[in-house]
Amino acid sequence: MKIKYELRKNEKNTSARLGYLYTNYGRVETPMFMPVGTQATIKTLSPEEVKECGSGVVLANTYHLHLRPGEDIVSKAGGLHKFMNYDGPILTDSGGFQVFSLAKNKKKDITEEGVHFKSHIDGKSLFLTPEKSIEIQNKLDSDIAMSFDECIPYPASYEYAKASTERTLRWAKRGKDAHKNENQSLFGIVQGGEYTDLRIMSAKETVKMNFDGYSIGGTSVGEGKDVMYKMIDDAILYLPKDKPRYLMGVGDPIDILEGVIRGVDMFDCVLPTRLARHGNAFTRSGKINIKNLKFKEDFTPIEDECDCYACKHYTKAYIRHLLTAQETFGARLLSIHNIRFLIKLTEEIREAIKNDNLLEYKEEFISKYSKKNN
Repeated sequence: MKIKYELRKNEKNTSARLGYLYTNYGRVETPMFMPVGTQATIKTLSPEEVKECGSGVVLANTYHLHLRPGEDIVSKAGGLHKFMNYDGPILTDSGGFQVFSLAKNKKKDITEEGVHFKSHIDGKSLFLTPEKSIEIQNKLDSDIAMSFDECIPYPASYEYAKASTERTLRWAKRGKDAHKNENQSLFGIVQGGEYTDLRIMSAKETVKMNFDGYSIGGTSVGEGKDVMYKMIDDAILYLPKDKPRYLMGVGDPIDILEGVIRGVDMFDCVLPTRLARHGNAFTRSGKINIKNLKFKEDFTPIEDECDCYACKHYTKAYIRHLLTAQETFGARLLSIHNIRFLIKLTEEIREAIKNDNLLEYKEEFISKYSKKNN
C-alpha cells in the first residue's frame, strides 16, 4: 500500500507536528530520525541491532545499489526487504545527490534528458535520467521512492539555481509519470538554493503534482545554519499539512530540533555511523572523541543515562582500547550509541510536543550541548 500520514497534534507554541506514518510494515511515529544504509546495510550493524535502537524507516541508496549488485539482483532476491533482511519500512533516495557529489573527478554533463557522469568505482560512463532512477527504485521495491533532482551546489548564482530548479520540476513530472510500483510511495523534492522566490515556486509547483510526501533538498551542502533554516522556512509554509515532510541529509541534533520546530517530520543522515568510525560519540554535553587519552582509564559508559546496548555493557576505556587496536567492534558500539542517541532525541521531542513544551526542551538541550569535540 501507499504510505499514509495522520497528523495527530500541532504543538501549541511552534510549528512542530506529532504524527503517524502508516506503512506496509506497520505504524511509525513522527518526528523521526532514519538511519542510512547506503549499500543496503547500516555500516557495521545487523538489522536486529538497528531495530533495537528503535528504528522505523531506514534508507538505502539508488545510485550505489544500481552500481552493485544491480537492481535486477535485488529484484530477484525479492526486493530490498528480503535482500537485506529488514522487516521495516525502507526509503530509497533517487541517486541524484550521489551523482553530483561522488561522480568520478566531479565530471558530469547535465542535460534536459538526464545526467552523463562517470562511476566513482571504476570510471565507467553512466547516464541517469528521471525515468531510469524511478525504474531502479521500482525494482528495489522500497516503501518510499524519491524523485530525481539536482542538488544545487552552494553557493550558486541566481541564474544557475533558477534553471536547475525549473529542470528539477520537469524531471519530477517525468519521474512521476514513469512510476509504476503501486505499493511504493513517491516523494517530490523541493529545491531552489538559497533564494526565497525559487524555494516558494519549487514548493508550490511540486505540490501541484500531488506526491505522497515532500522533501526539502539542497541543504547541508556548505551553507551556514542561518541559510539552512531560511531554506526550510521558505518552503515549508507551502507544503500540505496532510502529507509527511522530510528534510534530507540532516542529522546534527540541534538542526533536528530546529527542523522539527519549523514543521519537519522526517530526518536522515550518515553522520552517526561516520562519526563512530572516527571514534566520536554524541553526548548530551556535545560530541566527544573516545580515542582521547583522558578516556584510557575511564570505566564509565559513554553516557550514564543512555539505554543503548553499548552504554549498558561497555565502558569508554574498553571502547577506546578497541579503537586504538583498530578492532571494528569499537566502531560498531559507537554506531549503536550514536544512532540510538538521535532516535532517542526524536522520542523525547515527540513527548515535548505532546506536552506543548518543545521550546523549553530545546533551550534545556542546547544549554548542555556543545558542538565542539572534547
